[in-house]
Amino acid sequence: MSEKSTKNTTRSKKSPVRKRREYSDLKMILMVFAVVVVAIVVGELAKRSPAGVTEITPQAAPALKQYDSPPAMTIDTAKQYLATIKMEKGGEFVVKLYPDKAPVTVNSFVFLAREGYFDGVTFHRVLEGFMAQTGDPTGGGSGGPGYQFDNEYSDLNFDKEGVVAMANAGLNTNGSQFFITFAPVPLRSDEYTIFGQVISGMDVVKGITSRDPLKNPNFTGDVIQSITITEKD
Repeated sequence: MSEKSTKNTTRSKKSPVRKRREYSDLKMILMVFAVVVVAIVVGELAKRSPAGVTEITPQAAPALKQYDSPPAMTIDTAKQYLATIKMEKGGEFVVKLYPDKAPVTVNSFVFLAREGYFDGVTFHRVLEGFMAQTGDPTGGGSGGPGYQFDNEYSDLNFDKEGVVAMANAGLNTNGSQFFITFAPVPLRSDEYTIFGQVISGMDVVKGITSRDPLKNPNFTGDVIQSITITEKD
């Protein structure tokens, strides 16, 4: 009886130890399991993070080309210059430039076109029945190449569709912005320098999407893909 009692007492003393050992083993298993789960989750996040960063990080705006002064005269006023304007949405039109009527203006336009200045630029102001204006890389109507030059005067008038002239903020503030008329318009040639005429693709010009930057500034509008200058004797 005494021996049996002793054995029972011994078992009861070992039981808490075994429980602690079992608890410790279970705790260790859970910790290992947790570490494995965390490692898997971290690994998956690491795989996905580059795409996530790319999607939510805004792209830096491309630097605008700016120049300290108007370009040196490089055109030959005795030659013929054609500007083929290709639209990003499709279609193109051709402008005959007037180097003999507006040499400084044509020289600046040819320089900027060959520099790729107009590539990707929107027609930011397009008013039905009036004109389509472009040449501002900012798309807001106040941008320019960093320089200005004076108006040039000639016998040309706004008496037909397809007239190409410089937009300005007043006399002698010409830069890079220009417009194309949709019809004869009541503008004065002593206020705006006319330097070209659309000779083909006027249907493409008239198909440029209307846009008023004052009413809908967040709408991009139709974009110029490229302007190619052709020089002929």
